[in-house]
Amino acid sequence: MDDSDLRLTYIGGPTALIEIGGLRFLTDPTFDPAGSRYPTSEYVLRKTQGPAVPPAGLGELTAVLVSHGHHFDNLDHAGRELLAHAPLVLTTVAGATALGGRAQGLALWQTVKLTGPSGDEVSLTAVPARHGPADGDRGPVIGFVLRLGSCPQSAVYISGDTVWYDGVEEVGRRFPIRVAVLNMGAAMVAVAGPHHLTLTAAEGVRLAEAWPGAVVVPLHYEGWEHFTEGRAEIEASFEERGLLTRLCWLTPGVPQAIALAAL
Repeated sequence: MDDSDLRLTYIGGPTALIEIGGLRFLTDPTFDPAGSRYPTSEYVLRKTQGPAVPPAGLGELTAVLVSHGHHFDNLDHAGRELLAHAPLVLTTVAGATALGGRAQGLALWQTVKLTGPSGDEVSLTAVPARHGPADGDRGPVIGFVLRLGSCPQSAVYISGDTVWYDGVEEVGRRFPIRVAVLNMGAAMVAVAGPHHLTLTAAEGVRLAEAWPGAVVVPLHYEGWEHFTEGRAEIEASFEERGLLTRLCWLTPGVPQAIALAAL
């Protein structure tokens, strides 16, 4: 793989390995087995699929990107154990305080720069996310944008758990997004009432229409009982708007390369 390529490996739920510029980033680590239950005082989350790649099969990581660490479907028990061995963990400011160790908190629009083995620089910027309705408090969440120094016209967006709102729209105004890795599934839990907490298929379409140059890579649409939409609903919504070719589905455990410079 050329260092100007992007390579994505879907592991399960919100978890993917993203390789860019010779650097390797892991998103929201969830590695517990299928059948795991996570009771809280208000609801129980149930995991229905295990990871396609175990932690031991990941290889050396540059950093782990945690959109938020206070929900088990974005950071489960095995994922939390992995953080103890990660060289760097990037998350929200509040999340870094809670996680401790190598966790570094990023304020909105804050950028850190990392250098790959070939000397190319990758910039990582924390971007807005809202985990449900504006009047609900699901705790602080962020997304991320990756940008390769040698390919500045092609940024990679990692949504984290968010809905479509003006904060996400602003990301598209600030960065030339060419690959949008989206936590979809329209997640719902009873305590949040009728409100979805992650992107719906319709919101994914709105994003694709607002960012016409972006390839859309769905994550977090399967593997947990609280998702209310899956691949079928996502494909149907995109097909209805003539956008089906904009979707890029990843096969679990199989790396897929995207040539950023060719998009």
